[in-house]
Amino acid sequence: MSKKILICDDSGIARKQLSRVLPKAWDAQVEFATNGQEALDHILLNHVDVLFLDLNMPIMDGYQTLAALRAVPNAPKVLVVSGDIQAQALQRVKELGALDFLKKPVDEDILLQALTHFDLLGDDSSSTHLVVESSAADDFSLSQCLQEVSNIAMGRAASVLADMLNVFVKLPVPKVNILEVSELQMALTYGSMNNERCSAVTQGFVGAGIAMEALLIFSDSSFPDMAKLLNVTEDIDRSLEVELQMDISSVLIGPFIKALGDQLNIDFSYSHPVVLGQHIKVADLINVKRAQWKRTLAVEIVYEVDNYQISCDLMLLFTEDSLPVLENLLSYLVEDD
Repeated sequence: MSKKILICDDSGIARKQLSRVLPKAWDAQVEFATNGQEALDHILLNHVDVLFLDLNMPIMDGYQTLAALRAVPNAPKVLVVSGDIQAQALQRVKELGALDFLKKPVDEDILLQALTHFDLLGDDSSSTHLVVESSAADDFSLSQCLQEVSNIAMGRAASVLADMLNVFVKLPVPKVNILEVSELQMALTYGSMNNERCSAVTQGFVGAGIAMEALLIFSDSSFPDMAKLLNVTEDIDRSLEVELQMDISSVLIGPFIKALGDQLNIDFSYSHPVVLGQHIKVADLINVKRAQWKRTLAVEIVYEVDNYQISCDLMLLFTEDSLPVLENLLSYLVEDD
């Protein structure tokens, strides 16, 4: 009997990528959901054998979906597929009933091993083949492609920070927009920084025709808990704050750019990180760079540490000249086999 497969991910690119690496000879029918609530509604009305589940999604995330499935009779077997590779993420999903955890982008051989190990393939027959639901959303924008590779890079960076501090880092869905300077200021002001004063570190990166600046903005209220997690006992002065900023930024920015470069096949060159400002308002922070930041492609990720008052915004600001190069490099994500 044909297996019923549901791929649940808010990213159309991720859904397409995963469907392409499923075994072609699998006697299975594949359908899609864009968030946990949509998946749950589908499962309540239709039999599903295997659910491939992303973790970071709007409306209902993967953790909430796993918890809700516990009350569903004949719930599907769940394989989590996520860019969030923190050890605590793996532990949490296993505790909630997931069979396995596969990191994005999914390797075809590793996926086949998991399906075989958990006996999810069913009867082997050379006459059967995979049937994938057609999707109208096969024309993907630069923003969608960049959001997906940023999501994977975000998970890599969060894993490094989580291992270093022995914490769990809460991850959002990355925001990608082309912004003017005034819009960039508004995005930050109405984001996690709100009206708080902040401090920031900036670092430049170039490679293969792409130029960007990574801006890591710390809420000033984050410093006490940052010091606590880094086992700093002395009084926090401006010098120590700079040291804390540099420690955290090296962990979040470096691995993020490395993971981004790996996906684009680029080895980025970089400048030394510098402090852009301390204890200033977001408007003042933007004014420092107003001349350089005009119209820019911005990726924004808000990192928050579970059970600690630590919040920081990582923003990647690409030059306008980088956009055609990025678009070309990211086209591999949506190319048909």
